[in-house]
Amino acid sequence: MRRLATSVPAGVASVLAGVLVLPAGGVTARPAAGQAPGQPAAGVRAAAGTPVCTVDDERLPEISGLAATGDGYVVVNDGSDVDNRRRIFFLGRDCAVTRSVRYPSRPRDTEDLARAPDGTIWIGDIGDNDRVRDTVALWKLAPGAGAPVLHRVSYPDGAHDAEALLLSGDGTPIIVTKDPGTPGLYTPDGALRPGQTVPLRKVGQFTLPRSTTSNPYSIFGPQLVTGGAVAPDGSRVVLRTYADALEFDVTDGDVVRAVVTGTPRIVPLPDEPQGEAISYSPDGTALLTLSEKAEGESAADPVLLRYPVADRDRSAPSSATPSAVPRAAPGDPEVGRERPAGSSQDVTAHFVAAVAATLLLLAAVGGFAVWRARRRPPGRAR
Repeated sequence: MRRLATSVPAGVASVLAGVLVLPAGGVTARPAAGQAPGQPAAGVRAAAGTPVCTVDDERLPEISGLAATGDGYVVVNDGSDVDNRRRIFFLGRDCAVTRSVRYPSRPRDTEDLARAPDGTIWIGDIGDNDRVRDTVALWKLAPGAGAPVLHRVSYPDGAHDAEALLLSGDGTPIIVTKDPGTPGLYTPDGALRPGQTVPLRKVGQFTLPRSTTSNPYSIFGPQLVTGGAVAPDGSRVVLRTYADALEFDVTDGDVVRAVVTGTPRIVPLPDEPQGEAISYSPDGTALLTLSEKAEGESAADPVLLRYPVADRDRSAPSSATPSAVPRAAPGDPEVGRERPAGSSQDVTAHFVAAVAATLLLLAAVGGFAVWRARRRPPGRAR
């Protein structure tokens, strides 16, 4: 979405005021066994993704959701005032639009989509920049249907902005919020019914790891979840930020537990203009991403990028302390591969420290300016 500025100030307040507070209910993330507290894994130099194709359709400047299919891709824009952009778009393997499906009524802010094994498409109409929506929505497009069906849901603890939608092993939709630093996970507390509002239930939260991956939003980029996907075989789940993809192993279809208790492998997604969409490739061997089109008439069209993911048996987090993991040198074949994340709780502490240090620096600069102004001799030209 375009209005990141809404999330960043709220993000500073949220992180400084309460990011270390545990949730009242659900499951809370904890560091994996064998991780040395306070010692994140040494990173590797981030490699850019491999271009697959370019989306040059003028109706798709703000792609926020992506799913790969056997013959192409399905995408949605985020909230738009332009009628012909409010569609579910089906693309061929060359990223050209092959068809589109209209909504029966106007969606508010579609931010992500998820594809079930049977081909059903779920669209998360879950964006809420100003946190004013009483309900959010999940649209369900069955295979062969001419239009999606609307299901309304409501949070139990007030409005949230969200940009990630996942499906559990049994097909239950999972909303992951964009709450800075500590996203929450919510599922419907009952069967979804068209024409009715079903309450959501908070089932967990987790803490985002720190990151040094280059991105347009500096320290804030890695602290905001902007999309997610589940692998075709259900064995892995990925959540992305503006900086990285975080991949977790899933056991017995329990996506929630994988996210809130697992240790992610981190795949850097460097310098995407405003990366929000992510999917697995149909064979599960790569992550596919799309960014919104950058601002400006001369901005390049969105490019679908491919990032290989390592075999999970070979890339499982080591039992060695993170400090023992070597840093890849330029030209090393491991450049661009996943790296294990550091302790999630310690990550939060470092992020809080970084924000606090920035605010202290700004306060010091302001104080110095006031001191200089008071020392200026009377009548001196400004």
